[in-house]
Amino acid sequence: MAEAAAPGTIVEATHDGAAAPAVVHPPAAGETRRVRGVLLDIDETVVDLEGAMDRALREVSGPLLPHLGEDEWVTFCRIFTRGSDDIYDRYIAGEITFAQQRVLRAERCLAHFGAAFVSGAQAASWLEAYEAAQPAYVRAFDDVHPFLDALEAAGIAYGAVSNNVHDYQRAKLDTAGLERIRILVGIDAVGVAKPDPAIFHEGLRRLGTAAEETVYVGDNPAHDVVGAAGAGLRGVWLNRRSATLDAEAAAAVPVQVASLSEIPALIGS
Repeated sequence: MAEAAAPGTIVEATHDGAAAPAVVHPPAAGETRRVRGVLLDIDETVVDLEGAMDRALREVSGPLLPHLGEDEWVTFCRIFTRGSDDIYDRYIAGEITFAQQRVLRAERCLAHFGAAFVSGAQAASWLEAYEAAQPAYVRAFDDVHPFLDALEAAGIAYGAVSNNVHDYQRAKLDTAGLERIRILVGIDAVGVAKPDPAIFHEGLRRLGTAAEETVYVGDNPAHDVVGAAGAGLRGVWLNRRSATLDAEAAAAVPVQVASLSEIPALIGS
């Protein structure tokens, strides 16, 4: 049995999903390692956005592709949710609107199956239907509330920092039953997105904790873990999908978990 980490100490985990002893790094002389705050990503970290997208996409896109089989629908949804990061990055950069990026992603999915919107009006109708359908499917992951309970019991402050605008993410959290996450920083708060240090620092300011005593948890290794480290926080990669990284990327992501339930033991709460 591996020894438990000392209270407030974060440990490193392996990258291949194997059960291996955690490596505890004791604080250096004069260094504090006490975890007093946790900042969280939202999408795919506390909210199952991909699941909500999948259900809404099938509901509103079915009339456009009535003959797709199950495997093809899985491909359609994966193109939208995981195969269109370049389009979403254009939204983050301010090149297109949020609505435009959704339509462009849908057009990419349709094109993969030899289809297309026949007019701008049809695209607008699809978008209206999708925007109405998706919120009804938004849910929190099962491990979120127990994790927040553990943080509260340990007296650890928490909040969220997201690469989307505040009001949209606030509505998403509330719909998912996560009103208890009161501190929320969106990209409109400081005019930049992760991995820019400024958005993490705004989260720290609102949380009232120092960077070196705060952990950031997210599903994107580059934006959430490397970005957090660049801002002085300790990043934890929430790898719900058992994804693998190449050696260079793995070296920059020393701490990963498969569930939020693993984090209290890592930070000694």
